[in-house]
Amino acid sequence: MSETKDKLLLIDGNSIIFRAFYAIPPLTNSSGLNTNAVFGFTTMLLKVLEEEKPTHVLVAFDAGKVTFRHEGYAEYKGGRQKTPPELSEQFPLLKELLQAFSIPQFELAGYEADDIIGTLSRVAEEQNKTAVVISGDKDMLQLVTDQVTVLITRRGISEVERYTPGALGEKYGLIPSQIIDLKGLMGDASDNIPGVPGVGEKTALKLLQDYGTVENVLDNIEQLKGKLRENIETHSEDARMSKKLATIFREVPMEQTLEDVTWKGYEASALAGAFRKLEFKSLIERLDLHAADNISDAEREEAASAYEVIKVEQAGWSSLMDALPEVETVMVEASGENPHNGVGIGITLVAGTQIFVIPYKLLSTNDAKPLIAWLGNSEAPKNGYDFHRVELVLARSGIALKGQAFDVKLAAYLLDPTEADPSLNGLLPRYGLGSIDSDDAVFGKGAKFHIPAEDKLARHLAAKADAVRRLKPLLAEKLEQLGMNRLYYELEQPLSVVLARMEKQGISVNAATLEELGVEFQRRIEEMMSAIHKQAGFEFNIGSPKQLGEVLFDKLALPVIKKTKTGYSTDAEVLEKLEPYHEIVRLILHYRQLTKLQSTYIEGLLKEIRPETCKIHTFYHQTIAATGRLSSQFPNLQNIPIRLEEGRQIRKAFVPSEPGWSIVAADYSQIELRVLAHISGDEGLKEAFLNEMDIHTKTAMDVFGVQADQVDGNMRRQAKAVNFGIVYGISDYGLSQNLNITRKEAAAFIEQYFQAFPGVRRYMDTIVEQARNDGYVTTLLERRRYLPDIRHSNFNLRSFAERTAMNTPIQGTAADIIKLAMMRMDEALTSRGLKSRMLLQVHDELVFEVPADELELMKTLVPEVMKTALQLDVPLLAEVSVGSNWYEAK
Repeated sequence: MSETKDKLLLIDGNSIIFRAFYAIPPLTNSSGLNTNAVFGFTTMLLKVLEEEKPTHVLVAFDAGKVTFRHEGYAEYKGGRQKTPPELSEQFPLLKELLQAFSIPQFELAGYEADDIIGTLSRVAEEQNKTAVVISGDKDMLQLVTDQVTVLITRRGISEVERYTPGALGEKYGLIPSQIIDLKGLMGDASDNIPGVPGVGEKTALKLLQDYGTVENVLDNIEQLKGKLRENIETHSEDARMSKKLATIFREVPMEQTLEDVTWKGYEASALAGAFRKLEFKSLIERLDLHAADNISDAEREEAASAYEVIKVEQAGWSSLMDALPEVETVMVEASGENPHNGVGIGITLVAGTQIFVIPYKLLSTNDAKPLIAWLGNSEAPKNGYDFHRVELVLARSGIALKGQAFDVKLAAYLLDPTEADPSLNGLLPRYGLGSIDSDDAVFGKGAKFHIPAEDKLARHLAAKADAVRRLKPLLAEKLEQLGMNRLYYELEQPLSVVLARMEKQGISVNAATLEELGVEFQRRIEEMMSAIHKQAGFEFNIGSPKQLGEVLFDKLALPVIKKTKTGYSTDAEVLEKLEPYHEIVRLILHYRQLTKLQSTYIEGLLKEIRPETCKIHTFYHQTIAATGRLSSQFPNLQNIPIRLEEGRQIRKAFVPSEPGWSIVAADYSQIELRVLAHISGDEGLKEAFLNEMDIHTKTAMDVFGVQADQVDGNMRRQAKAVNFGIVYGISDYGLSQNLNITRKEAAAFIEQYFQAFPGVRRYMDTIVEQARNDGYVTTLLERRRYLPDIRHSNFNLRSFAERTAMNTPIQGTAADIIKLAMMRMDEALTSRGLKSRMLLQVHDELVFEVPADELELMKTLVPEVMKTALQLDVPLLAEVSVGSNWYEAK
């Protein structure tokens, strides 16, 4: 009885991976490997495994381009285009992944996947087993029987049609064996099977309903009329040959038996490792493989044998004190995403082959005082991971960190800023050093987070510290090989210390000012709401896209710009296009802006003020943006909207922390355009900046061919849009949207710009070609960004990579300059013994709090330091403003 429950799942590997490739948007991992087809295949596989619950599985592949069918018809499949290289490179990845699934795969020279599947489905029937075939090829329908079900993918691979004999008869009015007759008559363009010209599916089905088979059609040809009879008479041999070509061969000489394709499921750790390599994080989540995302016990024991783990709590402190002068690597483990709130778990130190693990709570004991002194000793060099975060965590316990020599996380970021998994677990295999358990596997994730048992925790912390020890020399060597030592040792590493100092200092925020603004914003929101309801003629929920769509498009009959699955689109892009049509749209846009300011910046910032300091302490991510820009979080102070007056007013709440002090803000003027002038060497741009001309007026003069006094506001606005658009590699479409002009006009405008500034065009062409050759671009300080899609066959991906190649050296160099300015300012404040403090970096702006007796000095010192941060062919300019709060300083 149990035999009849066996179910064989047969997958047409070539067919499904082809469909997945074209169904799933292009996707690459951080190494530049294309993975979209493998990802799509895997999602289909997981779905069918769950739904069918097979006991036996096989994925069949075509072994090559030549099969036995070519012996009778050399042009078989001759019309097919060459497989795109982006797909070809994914076949080995898929086959490796199938091994991780423990799923057998098979191919045989001279035969197609169809033939292998046909043979095994026949064997399954003979052994009283059921079989399920999945393919995108309807030729497989000839295999349908009471025991063989065929699933044909549709809509890419997300849905399948299930064919039994009954379903096949209902849809086509055919029995399974007639599928080959259908192909014999109508042919198959995808396989270059000719069939009979002029006979499509509809005609072929009618002929088969009347005569049953190709042979019977040919035997009764005198009953046919006109052009149809003429075509079939002329191409009768083609019809016979086409039927033969379409017939699946079900006697493939296979050594494998059904027992060889028995499937008992996958090994979680193997699959987790394969997903991690491909960077399929969503699939690790979907299958909850975090606990399995680790190395085997044997691998763990082998790795651990290279060092001795000493738990200080048990062994006492004496051995650590003896080894302390030899310690080079230190790790601090803490929970919590926000480092300002991080709760210490443990501290780990590596001295030779000894790794000391100390519970974090012991740092508060007298025994730990020598260790704390060592942590704060700048003469004791330390290697570690994410020192920026570590310094903030230690600071919460009143412990100083100095002597940061090498930060593995920071170095890995510089070597590849697009690295998808910067954890130690992700970096080790990338550098050929095996792997360790992931943090998610040890601690759990989200609500499941927990501190594991003492021994397991100690092993994990020791493994992470050992990973840092092993990674450090490799990363340091690669930094030197790539000429990135200056960027790392003179800028990024010391900058992390400067950032931590700023973050610990924080910026004072007047809660009363925010609350007053909140009251005013609420009043304005209610006014806007009333005005919108008045325009509509009735009250409705403005926050409901459905109700808003009904008002705008049904009630007011505004033109429909875009629809979604659930109805009318009312997103910002749509509303901006509708603004000229009705006053209500302008009110809705303003209403949305005010409600966002109220929720995100008034209520949000009030929650972030620490009661003990009355300050906000943001955190600057140094290893996220591929351009090198800093990113602010907890809260994000870089995103406070300043184009809207109400948004600018929020800055009134940011005040000095000392009475009588002022806020000083210094902002680089048009830094990216100045960098463009230097990098491109364009004489027109350089002339404008060297002569201190308004660059947008200069651009308008050259593009429109007019004198300065003839440039009107609209000309300057258009010139400004194209100036900044060029920096970001803007297209004619993007410029047309910005200026509300046609694409043709925008394209002409861009062409005029390049004629006026030929050096810029030369730079754009050169940098894209360089990126194609090298696979990356660099800033003036040798910061790299890899562009794996620069040679992609997909136009959209390739175009994005080309635009990125154009703008990364500009944006990245601008980011480097503001970071250099921060370093120089920190050095100037320290060397002069000034009380003034650097508080914030927001895009191209630095914000300070300054005592009255240093104000005049700072007004001179800050712009001077910023101007000389990096020598360019054109002058850098920083504009300084002063106020009693951040708003007034702007």
